Parts: sequence; C-alpha cells; structure tokens
Amino acid sequence: MSPPIGPGGRRTRGALEREILAALGSVERPLTPGEVLGELGGDLAYTTVMTTLARLHDKGVLERERSGRAYAYHWAGDPATLAARQMRRLLETETDRAGVLARFVAELGPADEQLLASLLDDAPAGHPHAER
Repeated sequence: MSPPIGPGGRRTRGALEREILAALGSVERPLTPGEVLGELGGDLAYTTVMTTLARLHDKGVLERERSGRAYAYHWAGDPATLAARQMRRLLETETDRAGVLARFVAELGPADEQLLASLLDDAPAGHPHAER
C-alpha cells in the first residue's frame, strides 16, 4: 500500500508517523531507525525516520532503549492506552476543559455515550469519578 501523497508529492500530515507505527507493530522486537527505514522500503532519508521516531518518543507513543550507538524503538503501550494519553494531552492544553468535555460528549453516538456513563458509574471507590 502506498502512502497518502499530498500536494508537491509529499506524504500527507501524519502519514509517515502511521507508517512507522505500522512497521513497529509488525515485528515483536524494538527496531533501530535503520531497521525501520528498511521496513519502509528505504525511499526516505535516515534522518527523517530518526527525527520522526524521536518525536513519537517525545509524545509518549514510543519507548526506546540503547542498541549499540543508536536507540531501538517500540510501542509504549496498547493502542487504547496511547489514544487515551493523546486525548488527555489535548484536553490539558485547553483552558475551557468543561466546554471541551461537554462538546466531546455531545458528539458521541448513543452507544458510546452509554458506555462512557457506564464506565463512570463503575469507577472504583476512591477514584475521583466514583462520586458523580
């Protein structure tokens, strides 16, 4: 499958990150930037892959460990955990948290809204959301 290409023949925003995450998800061990480049077919600059991996690490999506002179990268958690972290980070950047959360809930479908209400009802005792 070829990457989504935007104007000027460049990958669309986020396409490279998705490709890198897919490459890391297709193996059961951490990969160095050179190995990721190999998985992607090698049409990119090594520094582009290295920079993207470092950004994904800074976002908390990837963890890394030393592998010789380079780092080897792997997923920092399961997809649900990663999505939750991203949602929390986005929420933390807003000053009107109540407004953002209200709009989020308003845009949920009935099944997701019911699931969210159920999760909040089932929160363990002592959890900040247990006493609604």
